[in-house]
Amino acid sequence: MDVPLWAWFAVLGVVLLMLAVDLIAHRSAHVIRVREAAAWSAVWVALGVGFGMLVWSIWGAEFGQQYFAGYLIEKSLAVDNVFVWAIIFAAFAVPREYQHRVLFFGVLGALIFRGAFIAAGSALIENFSWVLYVFAAFLIYTGWRMFRSRNEHIHPENSRILKAFRRFVPMTDAYHGQRFLVRSRGVLLATPLLAVLVLVELTDIVFAVDSIPAIFAVTSEPFLVFTANAFAILGLRAMYFLLADLIHRFIYLKVGLSAVLIWVGVKMFLLDVLYIPTTVSLAVVVVIITVSIVASLRATRGQGRRPAESAPAGSFRLATDEEIAALEPVFRKPFRNTARPGSAPRSGE
Repeated sequence: MDVPLWAWFAVLGVVLLMLAVDLIAHRSAHVIRVREAAAWSAVWVALGVGFGMLVWSIWGAEFGQQYFAGYLIEKSLAVDNVFVWAIIFAAFAVPREYQHRVLFFGVLGALIFRGAFIAAGSALIENFSWVLYVFAAFLIYTGWRMFRSRNEHIHPENSRILKAFRRFVPMTDAYHGQRFLVRSRGVLLATPLLAVLVLVELTDIVFAVDSIPAIFAVTSEPFLVFTANAFAILGLRAMYFLLADLIHRFIYLKVGLSAVLIWVGVKMFLLDVLYIPTTVSLAVVVVIITVSIVASLRATRGQGRRPAESAPAGSFRLATDEEIAALEPVFRKPFRNTARPGSAPRSGE
């Protein structure tokens, strides 16, 4: 696949443009309703599908199918990521009007980290072809592990990352609007929103470790791997607000996702033995995901939307007007914490 340099810059330009549009459209904090989330989801899906059709028309059907297979795998695995976000937000009692800001920076970070992972993966495969077998074994193991833990949920309140964050970063227990940092009495403090952002970024890195090898099972073209990831990730924020209140209904989704990971792992193992056409790979993924979603919705028929539930990760609250009025500009002084250890308020204290 011969991709000119200008095509890479064009894709990056589109991604940055759409991020800017999304940031401007949501510059004021507000609760994103289902109708708005559905409209934005349609925009992102149309953008991803439209790019796939462009790939199909320029580079041919084979590369077009590889893109769509990768896009569908990334989009499907992203649903599980969305549900994890919902549990994190519930654990921190994040007001719904502030959640989009966290997800915006979370997705921005995801694009950067995944770009780095894709570059590293491409370099490894190009220089050490046997790495594909390592990826295959990892995918099969991950799929089996996901199947065995399909009824388990994460517990943000027990996260080691959260405990380390609270130990080393002075933190207030109050939400100060959409701010990640505040300065009070000369001390720079993190708000709970920054702790949430850290957890969101780290969970996406964990998910990327699974999803990047999975997409290499259907295409080895770095351009297709990156674009499929990028266009799938761009729609995650809208997907979250559309599906977050439906976690309880997708009871068989993890079974389907585990089957997809095992399937692509087996396909990767058989690369030198049996050629499986991209059309077949795409069809298998579509069937697995469709069956798991339809079966889930039929089994939970009649259940309405309800927020995700999680054990609280601390006692969090909204800052009072007096606390907000007393804040100092965050960057008025150099970024330096002059407080002695233990002098800054922490969550739940």
